Amino acid sequence: MRIDKMLANLGYGSRKEVKKLLKDGAVTINERVVKDAKEQVDPNADHVTLYGEVIEYKEYIYLLMNKPPGVISATEDGYDETVIDLLEPEDVIFSPFPVGRLDKDTEGLLLLTNDGQLAHRLLSPKKHVPKTYFAVIDQEVTEDDVAAFRLGVTLDDGYVTKPGELKILKSGITSDIELTITEGKFHQVKRMFEAVGKRVIYLQRISMGPLQLDENLELGEYRELTEEEVNQLKELP
Repeated sequence: MRIDKMLANLGYGSRKEVKKLLKDGAVTINERVVKDAKEQVDPNADHVTLYGEVIEYKEYIYLLMNKPPGVISATEDGYDETVIDLLEPEDVIFSPFPVGRLDKDTEGLLLLTNDGQLAHRLLSPKKHVPKTYFAVIDQEVTEDDVAAFRLGVTLDDGYVTKPGELKILKSGITSDIELTITEGKFHQVKRMFEAVGKRVIYLQRISMGPLQLDENLELGEYRELTEEEVNQLKELP
């Protein structure tokens, strides 16, 4: 790979701006000052610095966020704060995007990446990637609801959902539940409960495929996926 392309891909400027950095002697490869934009570099083997700072090349970035309420799952918005606004500049330069959406008032696990192929696989209806949610419901959830969700419920637009696995964690005036579904219709969890005459008053996604929400992440915090987590995602059928 050409050194100017590598630096431009990492967000250190346009090709023109990178060429100026090179001309100024700001870039070294294996401790040798490089000024030729066409100089070849192996990102995985060569030691590259810019103004003495080591440059780590990554083609893809995988971020696990604990999405807070009030923030939308989008790359940009003219009115609301987006999940991209929560990222550090060194991560924004990779142009990550949210894999799927969480409603504005929904919290929890959100994957952000610039790996379009992986994102497509995770979101493809044909892959049936399970997503599990914790929710608080405004009234008692019963075994009849569990049975209804197991069969699939009819949403307000007539769509019959695929079977969902509903677990009752606590039942009473309000109920705590976990629900696992394999599709992602608009406001699906909320609409499924509306179909049985109940209302979701709190919603949090706790898993997506093999990924689990990291309990060490406060709302709005995120971290890079471990190599093992990335491999687990890529090994999904």
